[in-house]
Amino acid sequence: MPTYHDLAPLLRFKRPQVNLRKRRLASAATIHDLRRVAKRVTPRAVFDYADGAAEGELSLSRARQAFSDIEFHPEVLRDVSAVDTSRDILGGTSALPFGIAPTGFTRMMQTEGERAGATAAASAGIPFTLSTMSTTSIEDVAAVAPEARRWFQLYMWQDRERSLALVDRACAAGFDTLVVTVDTPVGGARLRDVRNGMTVPPSLTPRTVLDAVPRPAWWMNFLTGEPLAFASLDRWSGTVADLIRTMFDPTVVADDLRLLREHWKGKLVVKGIQSIEAARLAVDLGADGIVLSNHGGRQLDRAPVPFHLLPRVVAEVGRDTEVLLDTGIMNGADIVASVAMGARFTLIGRAYLYGLMAGGREGVDRAVQILSDEVVRTMKLLGVASLDQLSPEHVTQLVRMIPLARGRE
Repeated sequence: MPTYHDLAPLLRFKRPQVNLRKRRLASAATIHDLRRVAKRVTPRAVFDYADGAAEGELSLSRARQAFSDIEFHPEVLRDVSAVDTSRDILGGTSALPFGIAPTGFTRMMQTEGERAGATAAASAGIPFTLSTMSTTSIEDVAAVAPEARRWFQLYMWQDRERSLALVDRACAAGFDTLVVTVDTPVGGARLRDVRNGMTVPPSLTPRTVLDAVPRPAWWMNFLTGEPLAFASLDRWSGTVADLIRTMFDPTVVADDLRLLREHWKGKLVVKGIQSIEAARLAVDLGADGIVLSNHGGRQLDRAPVPFHLLPRVVAEVGRDTEVLLDTGIMNGADIVASVAMGARFTLIGRAYLYGLMAGGREGVDRAVQILSDEVVRTMKLLGVASLDQLSPEHVTQLVRMIPLARGRE
């Protein structure tokens, strides 16, 4: 029988973590784990706003399914002792092949909001994109993360002068890239928000109060933190969809993008591209980059899957502009596959918000670290030591949905 002396080195008990937040985050091994924590600690209406999509949520589920339907082709007998994950993108360098996408109403999800995202991005050496619909001002984000690479996302308002004033504020605050979103002529039918009576600030009903009772940390942060408001807007008491219908202009056309190109002297990116024709138009209008995106499935349900569209768009405009991609990314392997298929860069939205809801700034750090570890591990297992070594030869897109006819071919 083994003696205690023999067993002692094998029986090292893990030191308990008394901090509940740190314990939750340490136990999260994937973005899906962070999502489960976020759902547990965040009121339903707030979580559903971040987690949900339009109508039947088919666009989102198909985008995630596309990443699941990947077959990798690894190479062997390659030296991958050191892996370079850095990427030159839009005139600067990112330590990782992904940045943080623009998200609205972020402090509603967790009181640290955009400040947590910007400072975490600065710490990781990746870009942070501030939304027009942010709950922290352009100037405050610049102040808390002066060393961060900051991009500003713009919706074209009905009031063009007000839009250009925002652009000027972003320029003055040191934002180097303008990301213009073009897929919101009207708001998508986000049915979870409709059913939850989603407003900003959240409306208090017996249901929302009862839902918040078992989530005291969120509730106390909401009551004691800085009053929730849109940093670029006056008070608004309607639904998110009502706000978009009131604020955004369905008459936005190519001339408006030309106006922005003339006004903005930094890098210009067009977000919401969902066809080869739209990609070519954006390039012809002077875009330095495009984002293949269906708005995280939050606008048109049954929209094209960005990852499926990627190879054809890269073949058409990849020599003329930088192609970025978002929607559906939940794993570092999704990012590696996107780069292999031609994307210059990717953006994460929900993955970042799950970390934020799960644990504030520490949760965002954890989300970035999870994705970073997965990117490095996937690259090593594929036998590549840098992003430039990735190619379409490393990936096969397995097909589930074969169209009878392509509407644009």
